[in-house]
Amino acid sequence: MRRREFIVLMGASATWPFAALAQEPGRTYRLGYLTRSPPLDPVRGRSFVALLDGLRHLGFIEGKNLTVKFQVYGQHPELLSDYLAELIKAKVDVIYVIGASTIRAAQQATKTIPILAITDDMVGSGLVPSLAHPNGNTTGVSILATELDGKRQEILIEAVPGLRRMAALADSYSTADDHALQEAARAHGVELSIHRITKPEEIVAAIDAAHALGARALNVLASPILDSQRQVIMDRVAALRLPTIYQWPERAEEGGFAAYGPPFLQLWREVLARQLVKLFSGVKPADIPIEQPTNFELAINLKTANALGVTVPATLVARADKVIE
Repeated sequence: MRRREFIVLMGASATWPFAALAQEPGRTYRLGYLTRSPPLDPVRGRSFVALLDGLRHLGFIEGKNLTVKFQVYGQHPELLSDYLAELIKAKVDVIYVIGASTIRAAQQATKTIPILAITDDMVGSGLVPSLAHPNGNTTGVSILATELDGKRQEILIEAVPGLRRMAALADSYSTADDHALQEAARAHGVELSIHRITKPEEIVAAIDAAHALGARALNVLASPILDSQRQVIMDRVAALRLPTIYQWPERAEEGGFAAYGPPFLQLWREVLARQLVKLFSGVKPADIPIEQPTNFELAINLKTANALGVTVPATLVARADKVIE
């Protein structure tokens, strides 16, 4: 499980000389930032800080030649069109969004303003026709969610010896293949129940329902809603002594039992920042291929494992990229 660098899909973005993406003297670039959580939240705002850091290294500095207009929709996704209308009215140069439903709302709101997005499966969700040729006004990152959800399930089964029943927590927009996950679990002699939520208030009840059905481990499937509520999840699974795996390696550092996926902050600092600069510089979204991560990390928190009474096999610990003790 070696670390690997991100690669760009074959296309124009792989050959543009960066010098050609120079700033216009005296211009202030405007980013519209649509988010569920406050961008300066000390935990949830880390991705925004990473994005600003990446932009700073590329010569775009907030307060100097960059302004960011925020719209925080919180628990009111039904008002997305109103928040997007505010960004359009502000004449932002690019709109940044996370998650399939939010991306779709942005695509409905504007066909001309470039949209920079990150979500589970750009093509599978019908947001773009292909990764290499996204067409339209949307580009960004597609994170291989379906494949990684399955890989996390395998890791969790290995991490909890003797596991016979487990659960997966998903949101209603998840692209996860329920049948494939259940069949894969069954192949290991494990029964899997899948619990979907439509809003954050349903998370604790879903976890409790999984536990009541006999689940002794939980796979939190890829989801911006679930990730934004990870502290709620961590608190509840700790109370139930339920080993849980998350989609971003950093979540194990925050106290999660285990995590597997691309480094969360690296996506924002290195990939999305670079794509955003291209959009600022006038490159059309249709000419910027959707990128996918190729660098994945397994992180295991042995302190959390000990608190849960789980002895993680030494062979799995040896394969981990990060071990928190």
